[in-house]
Amino acid sequence: MKFSTSVISATVFSTLLILGSPHSAFAAEDRVDTISVSGTGSVSVAPDMAVVSVGVVREAKTAREALTENNNAMAAILAAMQEKGIEEKDLQTSNFNIQPRYFYPKRKANGEQPAPEITGYMVSNNLDIRIRDLDKTGEILDLVVTLGVNSGGNIRFMNDDTSAILKEARIAAVKDAIDKAQTLTSAADVELGDILNISENAHRPRPVAIAQARTLAVQDAAESSVPVASGENTYRVTVNISWEIEQ
Repeated sequence: MKFSTSVISATVFSTLLILGSPHSAFAAEDRVDTISVSGTGSVSVAPDMAVVSVGVVREAKTAREALTENNNAMAAILAAMQEKGIEEKDLQTSNFNIQPRYFYPKRKANGEQPAPEITGYMVSNNLDIRIRDLDKTGEILDLVVTLGVNSGGNIRFMNDDTSAILKEARIAAVKDAIDKAQTLTSAADVELGDILNISENAHRPRPVAIAQARTLAVQDAAESSVPVASGENTYRVTVNISWEIEQ
């Protein structure tokens, strides 16, 4: 289909008239000026619980032998933990694994690569121990190493109930964001309007590795315990808030 030059010109002219009419101001009127600010609140508290992650690794010629040795060591640890007052709900097994051990022969003179040979098996088993009496932490670390723990070694100092802690951090973060926004709008000679959006990110304490747990446990007399400092946990909350700006 062909259009004449006069029809095309008329169409363009009509479009320009529409864009230039008062109705085109609707797009500008619908625009909302906004301001977005991030605020941070942090609360530091002493922990009331420690979670120790330890592991038992045993190797033997057969998988059965390795598993039996691992089971015996872990059973002794579980029994000792219950004797120390650790409840069953605070003992959790994780990452159980059986792996063959291979020997890789050298390549033959003719270039042929012999198949690898299984020389034994390794069985590993991890245990998470929740210690609610922090005074027992060093003693328990020493005990599990004495009983055969030879893997792992992460410790997390935690708080059992963080709801009140995070609530306090959230309030502080919102106040921080409002203070920043009021400072910025005051300097720009405008005012804050309605809140358009609020979002948050919470940052919790990270696990701390226990370096050389075995060395620490046996460096003194057998009755000594691993020296442990629990310090404080810092919980941080970041909020992002957007407001309308009133000119």
